[in-house]
Amino acid sequence: MNEKEFTELCKKEVVKYTNEHLDKSDHKEITIDDVFMVWCCKTLQNNKALLSTTLFDGMYYEITYNGDKKELYFDAYKKWENKHIEC
Repeated sequence: MNEKEFTELCKKEVVKYTNEHLDKSDHKEITIDDVFMVWCCKTLQNNKALLSTTLFDGMYYEITYNGDKKELYFDAYKKWENKHIEC
């Protein structure tokens, strides 16, 4: 799978997941244009990406493609805190 195919697949999966989990009473859905890639890496036949959306929900998504098994792994995370620590 090339980078463009992987990127499109990731964005489609984030749209699908997000729209399935939004509050239906809000009558809101996102599109692929609302998803952006934060980071992406390809190592040998494997791909990994971190993505987020334009929603103010603190969610981010990690998607990994195992090229040997032709499997996609999807993790959804909620950011709980971001604090500054002096070193």
